[in-house]
Amino acid sequence: MHIKLVAINGRFTHSSLALFHVRNELESNCPDISSEILQLTIRDPYYEVLLQLSRNTPDAVFFSASVWNSEKVENLITDLKSLLPSCMLVVGGPQAEVVGSNLGEDTCTVVRGAVETVEKSFYSDLLESSLCSHYGRSFFHEKNAPFASPYRESDFDTHLKNRNIYYESSRGCPFSCTYCLSSAENGTVHKDLTQVRQELDQIMAHDTKVLRFVDRTFNDRPERALAIWQLVLEYESETLFHFEIAPDRISEEMFAFLATVPPGRFQFEIGIQSTHEPTLKAINRRIDPAVAHDTVSRLAALDNIHLHADLILGLPFETEGSFLKSFADIFAMGPHYIQMGLLKLLPDTEISHDAEVYSYRYCSKPPYSVLASKWLDAESLQDLYWFCECVEKFYNNRYFPSLWSYLRRSNEDISGFFMGLLKLAHEHRLFQLAATQELLCILLVKSLAARKDGQLIRELLVFDWLSCGLKKLPSCLATGDEKARLLKDRLYRELPMDIPALYSRKERNRFFKQTVFYQFSAECLKELGYPGVGAGCFSFLQEREKSLTQLQKTVLLPV
Repeated sequence: MHIKLVAINGRFTHSSLALFHVRNELESNCPDISSEILQLTIRDPYYEVLLQLSRNTPDAVFFSASVWNSEKVENLITDLKSLLPSCMLVVGGPQAEVVGSNLGEDTCTVVRGAVETVEKSFYSDLLESSLCSHYGRSFFHEKNAPFASPYRESDFDTHLKNRNIYYESSRGCPFSCTYCLSSAENGTVHKDLTQVRQELDQIMAHDTKVLRFVDRTFNDRPERALAIWQLVLEYESETLFHFEIAPDRISEEMFAFLATVPPGRFQFEIGIQSTHEPTLKAINRRIDPAVAHDTVSRLAALDNIHLHADLILGLPFETEGSFLKSFADIFAMGPHYIQMGLLKLLPDTEISHDAEVYSYRYCSKPPYSVLASKWLDAESLQDLYWFCECVEKFYNNRYFPSLWSYLRRSNEDISGFFMGLLKLAHEHRLFQLAATQELLCILLVKSLAARKDGQLIRELLVFDWLSCGLKKLPSCLATGDEKARLLKDRLYRELPMDIPALYSRKERNRFFKQTVFYQFSAECLKELGYPGVGAGCFSFLQEREKSLTQLQKTVLLPV
């Protein structure tokens, strides 16, 4: 018997942890079968995928269904049923029940929950080609359920090559958020640290670029989380480790350790979702916004860990005003990326059961995005959706860090600021165009033209532009080639013949040829962290900083 195990991922660099568990359980319970892992992407041509799945007439095809791929999975199952009538079609994953319900019991078999705890009858029925419509038991209801990393040595050179690797040190979530599928099951299971070390030893023996811990709340046990953080930094590697954390479970000992993490090694996704108390209560999200603010602000101040802060649009009791306040609160914390997503009313979640109570209207097809609620009519929600897209274009990149720092320090009405940008973005059709750094810069300059601090912000934009390694200023910021030439000539005359940190006498000419120079005002230098020095000139070097953003190195020249 030959079985194809299929994942349809968001992009090539993703991998499917579940498929490796399924493969191992199949081979353990049905040693005579052969299985084949196929990791495809949502963008692969449909017809070619169908041909690939049906080639050599497999006895069974197993799918992992999520909210992002379930429609494609349904279509593939329907067409495979027509093409290979005797082929058994099995679907698992978070959307398995929905796929099975949409297609009917005669079309496919649904497996609920973790494959490690599926009934033994599933495997005997599989071998006899007589599968029932449903199987599955809760992982958390089974004592001593197996819970180990499913990877083999050969996987790293084949199925996992050039892909992110996903790893779970725990399963389950201590929260019960009403919008999340994890809330359907209670309980958490944690691997002991000896097992975690052994499994990470195997993974880290390979050239792992990105290792994503898929623990729903990695730091639900702070001491354990700290021990794993300490462990992963023992490996001599450049691996980026990704963790999903709760902002209210960071101890002082953890802060002290995190301050020592080399830049670019850790990435935190921090689920805040809202800072509106009635909303947090309604979704059963038990966090204190003040604690979240303190935690994220302190982590941001370390400037060595990339911080994603999550905010959801369309939650219960969230009005336009309270949503914009939540955004402003999160902006003030200083994360590097504000991930603003629409509420998804996923089937079988508590919030979907209360949809009528909250007057929710939402899309009938995955991912079931909200269209309106009791607190946001359709027009208001649409406006806020484009507001979120505006933030995505301007903020969630490395283009303008000095600008955002200035606006944060000056207590800018940041929601009003982005609302003004949004108006310009619509006028200039930003959302229909490629959001290049130059186009974004042009719109920022236009939006700031009438401000009292417009000249200061213009200088900050110049600093940010040149810090990105771009040697020629865009027309909206340019001061003229002649002015730049005169500045370089003056510096060539006035600077010493050698500056040990920058150049030697022999390297002086090359330094001036390769380096960009710009004169900044005293006010701008103060905002950049150089108070009391007056006006001054920065050199923008060829080398990059060893930092999160990897911007160009800059040096304030002694002139």
